[in-house]
Amino acid sequence: MTLVTPQAVPDVLLIEPKKFGDERGFFSETYNAKVLAEAGFAALFVQDNHSRSPAKGTVRGLHFQAPPFAQDKLLRVTRGAILDVAVDIRKGSPTYGQSVAVELSAENWRQLLVPKGFAHGFQTLTEDCEVLYKVTDYYAPASEAGLLWNDPALGIAWPGIEPVINARDAAWPALADFKTPFA
Repeated sequence: MTLVTPQAVPDVLLIEPKKFGDERGFFSETYNAKVLAEAGFAALFVQDNHSRSPAKGTVRGLHFQAPPFAQDKLLRVTRGAILDVAVDIRKGSPTYGQSVAVELSAENWRQLLVPKGFAHGFQTLTEDCEVLYKVTDYYAPASEAGLLWNDPALGIAWPGIEPVINARDAAWPALADFKTPFA
């Protein structure tokens, strides 16, 4: 049975699917809509994405899509390990600006459900990482936005690995300069 654990910031869920192995390898049910619905999440996933990051320390994020194209995300790592982060950017939320950070790896087989209203990002902890994720709305480039990944106001305990980051992700606004589109 898959274990679903609510995190300290409401609506973020840690999912731990079971793996069953023998001499042939393993089998795992990596997604079950009924299990998530029982945990309070019943949205429909419409797109799967796959990212590969060859360099240790690669930073992707903190990203989100603004309404009406906001996305819930369900992430898992199939190769390597990442520190996966979700930051609450819902205006009026008692946990606004707070984050959840979880290590996801091919070894620990954990997944993170990041709901709408959160900025999401990760840093690779190993070389050659691959991340698969499901989303509940299609990619809409005009609605993509972000938050500065290393803003001290967010208090994220990044692993201290030299970051490999693109110019766009390095230029997102800090929390103090950010106007959230999520009520």
